[in-house]
Amino acid sequence: MLTRLAPAKINLFLHVTGRFDDGYHELQTAYHLIDWCDEIEFELTSDGTISRGRAIEGVEEANDITVIAARKLRSRFPGSQGVIIRCRKQIPIGAGLGGGSSDAATTLLALNELWGLGAELNKLAEIGLELGADVPVFIFGKNAWAEGKGEILSSVSISKQLYLVVFPGFSVSTARIFEAFHGTSYTEKIAYEPFFTGNMVNDLEEITCTLYPEVRTLIDFLKNWGLTRMTGSGSAAFIPIQSRELGESIIAELPTTWVGRVCLGQSS
Repeated sequence: MLTRLAPAKINLFLHVTGRFDDGYHELQTAYHLIDWCDEIEFELTSDGTISRGRAIEGVEEANDITVIAARKLRSRFPGSQGVIIRCRKQIPIGAGLGGGSSDAATTLLALNELWGLGAELNKLAEIGLELGADVPVFIFGKNAWAEGKGEILSSVSISKQLYLVVFPGFSVSTARIFEAFHGTSYTEKIAYEPFFTGNMVNDLEEITCTLYPEVRTLIDFLKNWGLTRMTGSGSAAFIPIQSRELGESIIAELPTTWVGRVCLGQSS
């Protein structure tokens, strides 16, 4: 039995800078990993089957990213043992926090260890990219500056920071957001330095707020306490805070359908 934590991320900014021939958008972003985590258990079996031992509300086993990741890894390394995967889901689905991508990456890393495959991180990241553009950053497990579809990663120096992260109780469709964004103007690429001088905007925020007005309600609410940004393609938003006490006091004022959490972003 092996248990691993799968952390969430926030996007400190997200710029859409173009569109590739395959339809995917070209991005620039900075990932900050935070301590809002799913917990995943992996139990080896001798019968060779890959299955999950815990249901996730709204997610069929055939669509479970951990099961898909495990099967994809074994297709590259035939003969591996079976495994039962149990994910205690804590990161909200469809919130822009990367929970599914982190679960996939954690599965690849854990099974690489349990199955004794010896695959290098670059190889696991290559497999992970087939599952989602955010997966590689979780494979390497570090804060990162990202370009391309989000998979071209560079190291970035980010200090520890407390955030209040709030999920408004509903998921957002990433595909719908990018489809609606298609045809709007793109942001000019920025260099590394301007990122640290205040150019920290999420280009998807406006279209997301148009399609999902409650996201705008959430952002406007949090603005009472500081600079607020949506993460990823939504629906969650976050603000940097100076103390856990402040975060908990804000959480006490949230509507009952919203979920707030004080999170620590790791240093790098």
